Amino acid sequence: MHLKRLVIAVILLPLFYFYVTKLSAGYFLILLIFATAVAQYEFYSMYKIKGFLKYLGIVLGVLIISASYLSRNLLAELFAVSFLMVACIRLFSKRNPASSLHDIAPVVAAVVYIPGLLGYQVYLREHGADWIIFLYGCVWASDSLAYYAGSSIGKRRLYEEVSPNKTIAGAVGSITGGAIGAVILKLAFIHSISLPLVKAVILGTIIGAISVIGDLVESMFKRD
Repeated sequence: MHLKRLVIAVILLPLFYFYVTKLSAGYFLILLIFATAVAQYEFYSMYKIKGFLKYLGIVLGVLIISASYLSRNLLAELFAVSFLMVACIRLFSKRNPASSLHDIAPVVAAVVYIPGLLGYQVYLREHGADWIIFLYGCVWASDSLAYYAGSSIGKRRLYEEVSPNKTIAGAVGSITGGAIGAVILKLAFIHSISLPLVKAVILGTIIGAISVIGDLVESMFKRD
């Protein structure tokens, strides 16, 4: 685990930094499309969604991410159309109505959960590439400190039914790591991010807390 984190820090983080900051927003969109497709594929595999519904959901996810970049006015309609298309495919592909909601729900949920949330990074990128670095830097710092705090001093479980390995110490480490990461990144990008230091700490703390909740939600799906 230590080697993995070291590889990410030394190799992948600089590559990600130069990709996001040196290339245009269109290239960042391509990265989000790739991440969306892979994440949805994994989600559907986890819930054993197969056949046309699986690939329809991925295509719909790519369209929603693209709409976030091209025309935000279409997003509400795309979500509605996504549900209607998935429901219609289920209606005509299986005559037996049993478990129809069970078949439809994971497909639609993934469209909202993955591209629906990732699409906000398109808006963030419009305010400058450094905001993306700030976001991911805080998340990385949050995750790293959560891991080391949890593995070294963590004893009391945070939410054992959902994620047996997560501890209260790890959660505190995540929140603290987000705040520390925000301070470091704020000082590093002081000329490009117009954010007072106090607000940066608050924002980093919120990112750290959301990282904990996000991990628990993902674990909930995996346990299911």
